[in-house]
Amino acid sequence: MSGTDCTIEPLGESALLLRFGSIIDRALNDRVHAAASALRTTALPGVEDIAPAYASLLLRFDPRRWPDTEVLVGAVRKALARTEVAAGDAEPADTAVVELPVRYGGEHGPDLAEVAALTSLTQGEVIARHVASDYRVAMLGFAPGFAYLLGLDAALAVPRLSSPRLRVPAGSVAIGGAQTGVYPSVLPGGWRLIGRTPLRLFDPAHAPPARLAPGLRVRLRAIDAATYAALSEHAA
Repeated sequence: MSGTDCTIEPLGESALLLRFGSIIDRALNDRVHAAASALRTTALPGVEDIAPAYASLLLRFDPRRWPDTEVLVGAVRKALARTEVAAGDAEPADTAVVELPVRYGGEHGPDLAEVAALTSLTQGEVIARHVASDYRVAMLGFAPGFAYLLGLDAALAVPRLSSPRLRVPAGSVAIGGAQTGVYPSVLPGGWRLIGRTPLRLFDPAHAPPARLAPGLRVRLRAIDAATYAALSEHAA
């Protein structure tokens, strides 16, 4: 399957949307990140932002540099044609690994017991499976710095809450359906909270502001209360 095997459609006068599919799938997301990497390497003039999603890629550009959108579409296809992306074989766009320490259960993960009951696992088994998974940041969305992680153990997939919380604490690690994610700030949310990281995930004054970026690999590490307290004090 070639990097050119996608549809490209204009979004207004200053953006293109590249669609590679319509499902949440790791191999498909690999293709999105490989395409993003190819376009960043090509560095087309006037392209201001490249934002990956699960199955699509948003390209923002300066319309003064590309008054004829079809010319840009051709340039994008030419850039992608240089990268053959085989489904399931694509390399991550960024092989860097970020480790997130997580305190599971209790006040930090109030839904852990319910997740265990829903999955017919013990709480310890839920934690063991959750930290054993190989995650990658598929995309950022919903709120600045909110990381959607692909790689959740299928046995841990549980439905979202019937009534979302109005305030989810910053750093909360949660499961929603077949996805897992990390809340970067205090937000409303309906995912089930199983733990929390003491690390600060989003800081507008920092460059870049988000600790997690699309394409990064993520490993989760279970920590005890003392370690959580010590890391929280350092993060503050």
